[in-house]
Amino acid sequence: MKIRSLFHPAKFPFFYGYLVLLVGTIGVWASLPGQTVGVSTFTDPVKDALGLSRDQFSTAYMIGTILSSFFISAAGRWFDRYGARIVAAGSALVLALGLFIASFVDVMSSGIQSLLSVQHWLVPFILMVALFFVFRFSGQGVLTMSSRNMVMKWFERYRGRVNAFSALGISLGFAIAPVLIDRLIIGYDWDGAWQIMGLALLLITVMILLTFRDSPEKYGLLADGKKARKDSKAVESKELRSFEPHEAFKTRAFWMYSLILSFNSFFITGFTFHVVSIFESTGYARAEAIAIFIPMSVVSVAVSLFFNFISDWLRLKVLLYIMIFGSFLAGVGLIGMGHGWGLYLLIAGQGISGGMFSVLNAVAWPRLYGRKYIGTISGKAMSMIVFASALAPVAFSLSYTKIGSYAFVAIPSLAFVLYLSIASLKANNPRLPETIK
Repeated sequence: MKIRSLFHPAKFPFFYGYLVLLVGTIGVWASLPGQTVGVSTFTDPVKDALGLSRDQFSTAYMIGTILSSFFISAAGRWFDRYGARIVAAGSALVLALGLFIASFVDVMSSGIQSLLSVQHWLVPFILMVALFFVFRFSGQGVLTMSSRNMVMKWFERYRGRVNAFSALGISLGFAIAPVLIDRLIIGYDWDGAWQIMGLALLLITVMILLTFRDSPEKYGLLADGKKARKDSKAVESKELRSFEPHEAFKTRAFWMYSLILSFNSFFITGFTFHVVSIFESTGYARAEAIAIFIPMSVVSVAVSLFFNFISDWLRLKVLLYIMIFGSFLAGVGLIGMGHGWGLYLLIAGQGISGGMFSVLNAVAWPRLYGRKYIGTISGKAMSMIVFASALAPVAFSLSYTKIGSYAFVAIPSLAFVLYLSIASLKANNPRLPETIK
């Protein structure tokens, strides 16, 4: 209790929101085992150990992720009801336990098949569906959402600038993650790598319990640590009401922002999940496939930093269309992967859309609908994002195994992006007067 009292927001030596920024960023880092970038490096060694084909492994990932998406909206309501500390700590603990269990999945599969006196791919397939459900729900879904939302609740006028630092740390962490995980797998095999990551998550669970706090108002503090100046130009310096969730879900803005974020999740998930195969099928080496995340992240970080810093004064719709443009470039780049120019367009496009994802997924919901119900509103958007990511591995895999190239999945993707570019013309901010939406 004495240790915990050291982290009492009202008694902290400086504005507690800055500590929230740090630990919230670490919370998103901790979700890595449930993110696509944290799963994709395990794809080949785990499927080979279990005797699953690429299509079977991708389908297990899809089903587990789809199942998890059905529960993430409920987790958003939990966030609004119970707060960031309880929800984030619970999800981190569940993810850690899931990793420990996953490290023995080959032993479990063999044991169950011996017990049932059968040798069938359905046994490891069902086990991976269950594990992917745990990974995606607790990691990509709940831990990411609760960590990010907590930071956004502690800031209003400085939200974009604060998110710039958080996004920088997250982007750099996720950029080097495939390389670090690959080294863990080489050094300790895939099961040892999962065990090491599980131990790290147990330590982070303790950190969450000690430091995560829900909102400044609960401790007699103000968002940003001080009142806004009367001449402040930031949108959040004005008195704007918070929308009820049912009101938010009726606006066009909610669906357009959710759909472009979901498309980014779909595209980067499919690409990352099959990155080694995509590169090998177009004449590149495995090492080059892993290394692509570095230049892609450089672009993403630069875009994220710049637009996060100016997002407090910039119309959200401008940010939306920049993300749509980046998504279009990425789709064209995938089509041209077999040629020299495609790789550069893919890096630029995915870097732009990935950078804008970190901006919009954090600042859009409180800007559009207020902070009061941010968990429920962002939770529904997150469920769509996770659902879209579930479809990607199978869509990409079938494009390659049935048609012969990963480029074919980009054609309907481009059509969807063009639709969003038209439908988003009226995706205005419902909290603002018509003249400045």
